[in-house]
Amino acid sequence: MSSREVVALSVGGVRFVTRASTLQRFPESRLARMLSEDDEEFQLVDGEFFVDRDGALFAYILDFLRTLQVSLPADFSDLERLRREAEFYQLQPLAELLGQEQLLKPRPEILEVRFFLRENQAFFRIFGSCSSTVERLAEQITVFTVQRWSSPFPSQQPLVPLPSERPSHHDLVFQCGTEYTAGDQLVARYVSIQPDTRKLINGVNVLGLLVDTFLKDGFRLISTRTVSSEEKVECYSFERLQRPAGLAVAVSQSPGSSGAAQGKRSHTQKGK
Repeated sequence: MSSREVVALSVGGVRFVTRASTLQRFPESRLARMLSEDDEEFQLVDGEFFVDRDGALFAYILDFLRTLQVSLPADFSDLERLRREAEFYQLQPLAELLGQEQLLKPRPEILEVRFFLRENQAFFRIFGSCSSTVERLAEQITVFTVQRWSSPFPSQQPLVPLPSERPSHHDLVFQCGTEYTAGDQLVARYVSIQPDTRKLINGVNVLGLLVDTFLKDGFRLISTRTVSSEEKVECYSFERLQRPAGLAVAVSQSPGSSGAAQGKRSHTQKGK
């Protein structure tokens, strides 16, 4: 690759290196014209173009030029400033996309846990507004069972995993603890929540690990309430702000051509 195909920029003191063809993605933009025309906002210093603009926001500008998509962090709060940067660089398709706040605005995701204690057993029901989150939890949470005709049963007794109980795409139900069935057969259920490898039988311990799992996954506890004091039913509500999974807004135009921007959602899954 020749040196003319590689362009270095210093934007507000932050250095970027990219292909000339990337900057020429939209020929009418100032970044494309910078390579062939004089512009007082872009100064060539020691072989690098210097521009006195926000370097952190330029990273999103460059990502858009490379991918023709807008992918922003869930906690991104500078939409208006980023749109101003897009207008400065005369990237009108990007500026139009950033004006579609309904596509880019973070959405709250809700998880609700109902916890029910009865004698030596604990029952859990998890409701989630996002079915993919509940599906992931169903893969993380495993219930193991063991049964004996006498108690206490020995620790070497093999534990048998049980399939997940999914009343709907938004629900997950499981229980732990011990109970006696017909013939005084003792049944015990243990719960394991990955990546933690412990198998817990005490409902309060399982609840604590479950809450810790949610908090580590970006949720925050927003409320607790007692649904039924007589039946000892408690409800814990969690929330996190995030963009829809794999949200990206693509430009419906071929590289190197001009035209109106149209926003759409891409279902390409992006890493966290």
